[in-house]
Amino acid sequence: MSGILILTIAIVALVLGYVFYGRYLAKKWGADDSIKTPAYEYRDDLDYVPTKKQVVFGHQFASIAGAGPINGPIQAAVFGWVPVFLWCVIGGIFFGAVQDYSSMFASVRNKGKSIGFIIELYVGKVGKRLFLLFVYLFSILVVAAFADIVAKSFGVTGADAAIDLANSQVACTSTLFIVVAVAFGFYIKHFNPSSLVNTIVSIVLLIACVTIGCLLPFSLSVGTWEYLVFAYILIASVTPVWALLQPRDYLNSYLLIFMIIAAVLGIFVSNPTMELPAFTAFTTSAGSMFPILFVTIACGAVSGFHSLVSSETASKQVEKESDMLPISYGAMLIESLLGIIALIAVGAISAGGNIPAGTPSVIFATAVSGFLAKLGIPSAISFTLISLAVSAFALTSLDSVARVGRLSWQELFLDEEDDMNNLKPWKKIITNKWIATILVLIPSYILAKVGYAEIWALFGSANQLLSVLALAAVAVYLKKVKKTNKMMFFPMFFMLAVTLTALVQLVWKNIVSFGASSISVTGQTLQIILGVLLIALAIIVVVKCCQKLFSKEEAK
Repeated sequence: MSGILILTIAIVALVLGYVFYGRYLAKKWGADDSIKTPAYEYRDDLDYVPTKKQVVFGHQFASIAGAGPINGPIQAAVFGWVPVFLWCVIGGIFFGAVQDYSSMFASVRNKGKSIGFIIELYVGKVGKRLFLLFVYLFSILVVAAFADIVAKSFGVTGADAAIDLANSQVACTSTLFIVVAVAFGFYIKHFNPSSLVNTIVSIVLLIACVTIGCLLPFSLSVGTWEYLVFAYILIASVTPVWALLQPRDYLNSYLLIFMIIAAVLGIFVSNPTMELPAFTAFTTSAGSMFPILFVTIACGAVSGFHSLVSSETASKQVEKESDMLPISYGAMLIESLLGIIALIAVGAISAGGNIPAGTPSVIFATAVSGFLAKLGIPSAISFTLISLAVSAFALTSLDSVARVGRLSWQELFLDEEDDMNNLKPWKKIITNKWIATILVLIPSYILAKVGYAEIWALFGSANQLLSVLALAAVAVYLKKVKKTNKMMFFPMFFMLAVTLTALVQLVWKNIVSFGASSISVTGQTLQIILGVLLIALAIIVVVKCCQKLFSKEEAK
């Protein structure tokens, strides 16, 4: 089937989803610009900072994208391209975007607080503690997986000169991004330039960083990059959002959007043919379509991690409520589009219905650079640029999830009535932002040494299960404030069935093959322990939410 036709159908469906369903939700829940947002009401210039819509969008999109919308669809293509296409489009419109928007809406209406706070307020303190513990464990998994991916995409191994050169160029450019972002953050804060000036400066800085990075690459080993990445995460997660997180994500968003636009143009110019079958079988080498397809694609359709970005960081920066729809719902649909592009990419370079060898990132970069060659862009240059954009996805997710883990740990030990100036000594120490961040990073580093490949399945299942908890919490909130919540039910219970099935299968598989698998004993042990904990915590939280959700008590 024609790549142009597949892409056109996806774009039309996603745009219609935003215009009709997205705006329907905003109207139904009553987004109101006359209401003062938490960014103004609780401004502290650390986490709460009123920020222009396009900058918050850049942070949201760059943070939620990660490597998921590229890796997931390519891996799930073993089931055929039609199931992947349908889940990215339908899941994006009615599952993922609903979760992202509702999480941000509920957070903004509740002091910019996290989903954990919302659970405490409307379900109870026990539910909140269990949810925050779940998020803390999940954050460790995300940091471990993505830190390992970033280190391996920056470091050189000596095995392949071309890949080592691309990695060195990507590493140099990404480092320059961070340095330039700090200066750009101070520039925005003190001069408050217009949107047009922001855009021009951003594009100039982006081109300069990429040019210097390609001309003056530097090489470091994967091990060295592991140390540097974790040092960066430590600093980034405690730095005021305006100084690093916002400007770096804003700059990266231009790179990511450029990659998507270039890929779309490349597809329309080259018109690749889908060389994968429409459907293969319900059971493949990857497992059964239910639940594997829905867990594997994740970010391209629905991802629990998005609810944390929406409610932990982005919601604290929203200037007015009407901004929430494009920032959250819109960003999710663009991510679904990226998933479709990744699907077309793998389909275009497949042979005989077989997915080519190599990592999803390399497959994606190879295919898209081939598309761009039709536009006259040399493949060697475009391959490096696409690799840089993919690495940027992972890196932007890292500092956001580390901040989420830090905030979750702090909230775990703090109550709404606590006086921050008169905390008990032990509570003051354990909730210190540096201590809280280190307590996220230490176990993450240990897991990263195991390798992302060994924990990816657990990460994917936990990620999707988190979406269930977010949907359940928001459904309870909407009931309490007398707003329609019926659209939350099917996504919530469907994803609950998917994720619990996947986690139980994963834990059982590791128990049965313990010591005899290609996965290390350490990796298997960690997956069993974390899998059991995540299942138990999730079930308890869901049960408590459902008790409130289906009780006959009157809404307050």
